Amino acid sequence: MKKALVGLLAFALSLGMAQKTLVFGSNGEPVSLEPGNITDGISIYVQQQIYDTLVAFKPGSTEVTAGLATSWFSSQDGKVWTFRLRQGVRFHDGTELTAEAVKFNVERWWDPKNPTRIDAAARYEIWPYLFGGSKGEPTSILKEIQVVDKYTIRFVLNQPFPAFPAAIASGYFGIASPAAIQKNGSRYGSPTGSAVGTGPFRLVEWRPGEQIVLEKNPNYWKKGFPKVDRVVFRVIKDPAARLAALKAGTIDFTTDIPPANLQDVERDPNLDPVLRPSFNVGYLALNPGYKPLSDPRVRQAIAMAINKKAIVQAFWGKLGLTDGHFTPPPMKAYQSPKVTDYEFSPQKAKALLAEAGYPNGFDLELWYMPVSRPYFPTPKEIAEAMAADLSAIGIRVKLQTKDWASYLNDRKQAPGFQAYMLGWTGDYGDPQNFYDPHFACPISDLFDSTRKPLCVKELGDLLTKAATTPNLEERKRLYQRADELTFNLALRIPIVHSQPLLAKRKNISGWVPSPLGSESFEAIEKR
Repeated sequence: MKKALVGLLAFALSLGMAQKTLVFGSNGEPVSLEPGNITDGISIYVQQQIYDTLVAFKPGSTEVTAGLATSWFSSQDGKVWTFRLRQGVRFHDGTELTAEAVKFNVERWWDPKNPTRIDAAARYEIWPYLFGGSKGEPTSILKEIQVVDKYTIRFVLNQPFPAFPAAIASGYFGIASPAAIQKNGSRYGSPTGSAVGTGPFRLVEWRPGEQIVLEKNPNYWKKGFPKVDRVVFRVIKDPAARLAALKAGTIDFTTDIPPANLQDVERDPNLDPVLRPSFNVGYLALNPGYKPLSDPRVRQAIAMAINKKAIVQAFWGKLGLTDGHFTPPPMKAYQSPKVTDYEFSPQKAKALLAEAGYPNGFDLELWYMPVSRPYFPTPKEIAEAMAADLSAIGIRVKLQTKDWASYLNDRKQAPGFQAYMLGWTGDYGDPQNFYDPHFACPISDLFDSTRKPLCVKELGDLLTKAATTPNLEERKRLYQRADELTFNLALRIPIVHSQPLLAKRKNISGWVPSPLGSESFEAIEKR
């Protein structure tokens, strides 16, 4: 009897040992698990475990590779893109991936009148960000979606778009089960609904403010993947608390560790620092809808008053750099040699303010994010440093923040935030992805004096031409001009291009961070 109990215990323990669970320390909670209806990296990180995209990126790079589509090609004029789908792929609910399913997803993102959109409050703003506009708008790059046969889908464009496969590979555009969306209605992608893709893991539980639990997809189309049975996203917003949890072993890996903690991680015998390739920008946005900021001299004065080099040295050390380019260093070929950086000079900044009619400065609300991000790992402290610099030229700063979902949404509601911190990690390896979401007309989060979304026509026209020009040398010339214009406008002041610090326990292997800001956990193993 005793031997039987011992044997039973050993068997139970072996089962427990076999169940490998990865625990990820998440710096916040997703806004939604509905593809195409989010813009934040926290949501993408979870979605990349649940969904696959039509085209994927090779691990650790911005190079496109096969995803749910095994091949694709364009017409000679660059206006038609055809994708052939992988056959035999099924969603987590057992329904089949077909060209009709892909069309169902894309039409929801593209068409504001699509009846399957969740509700009136859902914005689906990322599609027009990356593809010029929504259905029915003259700026829309997409003209028509055609189902050629069960496993072939075709996109007809209004103009050439060389980066189309890379753009649709963005993590926003995971392909979801049409049946699940129709079944769940307005609950889809929320804590009370479901999230059903073809990806390596399927959603089990979402406890708001606490954790999200995913389990292995036993029918995943990539044979031998994923390598673990469960993934738990544990919400720990405070960077210090995440690092403490990593040291204690209650989480296995995490992102957005403050660069100041690099040596602390290196000295811990149980931890490994992991560096994400730099492909981002952290910026300070200045809204011209607020009267003092409508004058470019005032915006340039703010740029000159902030000691960017000192701030980057203090908060990023060797893991960050600052310059005047909105695009990151890997985009050097598209950057103008005429753009270096704003001169740090409080004296000249004060003179500019006086020239613009503000010799005694003015009041300014500066909003900072409530969560750490790769480009701003400690946003409150960085905001405090900028506020101190601005006070030296008479600008009286009041710091503000609110919850993440509201922060992202409310900055776009007229008249918008006066000034706010945010950033961008590239979705694919093309300058269009940095410029268009932030400067193409209309600019959704900056306003003019009539409370309408801002449009700088010269810049908008330039960006439209650059995005559709197939000749590489001409595109370089156009984006170099865009670099000069955005620098002089000072609507978004680039503060940092960071090399984000990540960290893991030593028993974790197979984690290859993407320069695009998030990656699948399918290849990660836990010893």
